[in-house]
Amino acid sequence: MTQHMTAVAVTGFGDPDVLRPITLPVPEPGPGEVRVRIKAAGVQPFDVAVRRGVGPPAQQARLPQVLGNEFAGVVDAVGPGDAEWAVGDEVLGFALFGSYAEYRLVPAGDIVAKPSAMRWEAAGSFTAGAQTATMAVEALQVRAGETFLVHAGAGAVGTMAIQLARLRGATVIATASQANHDYLRGLGAIAVEYGDGLVERVRAVAPRGVDVVLDAAGIDAVLASIDLGVDRARIGTTTVWDRAAELGILRVTGVRSAARLVGLVDLWSRGLLRTHVRSVHPLVDAAEAHREVETGHGRGRVALVVP
Repeated sequence: MTQHMTAVAVTGFGDPDVLRPITLPVPEPGPGEVRVRIKAAGVQPFDVAVRRGVGPPAQQARLPQVLGNEFAGVVDAVGPGDAEWAVGDEVLGFALFGSYAEYRLVPAGDIVAKPSAMRWEAAGSFTAGAQTATMAVEALQVRAGETFLVHAGAGAVGTMAIQLARLRGATVIATASQANHDYLRGLGAIAVEYGDGLVERVRAVAPRGVDVVLDAAGIDAVLASIDLGVDRARIGTTTVWDRAAELGILRVTGVRSAARLVGLVDLWSRGLLRTHVRSVHPLVDAAEAHREVETGHGRGRVALVVP
């Protein structure tokens, strides 16, 4: 008899109410696959873009689409021929879609061991922000002695980018609302309030100028960075997909990998990377989690937990 599970899917592009619980068969792993019983999944701006039907993320969706491309859980079944993982292993990993669910299949090479000290909600919301930030810092070639400006520094990508750049020896300036400034300082950044007058405020704390920029906020942040005189080839964005080429800036992208994730988990285990989960929602309340993420003003990550 086929077992069934609950998942949350986009049933049509639109506001958070298009997210609906659906019932699906529990999948069976094939060769090279494992089945993971999900304990937590991250909710990120990528998911929101898919749900809205915006940009490249939505172009890859097939409705009804189960969202979620980062997760943590327990290996529940192992496909034929895989000797790397065993039932009961605690893991975290990544895949394009499918993590807002009780179970998911994943290639055996796309998961890594979860540190026992890492809480489920932190593990489930770790992969996307950490890997995106790493790709950005690498692509922008952030170096020791440089001044790195991170827009939306309190978010998931910004939180990781600040810390990774500091590990490289860069001075980091990060923008956020006043309420998040102590948080940014705790990460080692110089905090600056976003909004009108941003260019002048950045110049005041960086009189010798800014060398490199990561935008995780939007077009206003990109235009402010250009006004600061930063070389456009060293301005990267995770948000302005449609105008990056026109503006001559770098659209941060890349291929996630287990090897990169292992390195990031190691940094976390050694106390060199901090994570912050600001709120946790039950799986079936994914719409509320999306509403929170859409405010754009929170720090760290939002996670879904599966009972």
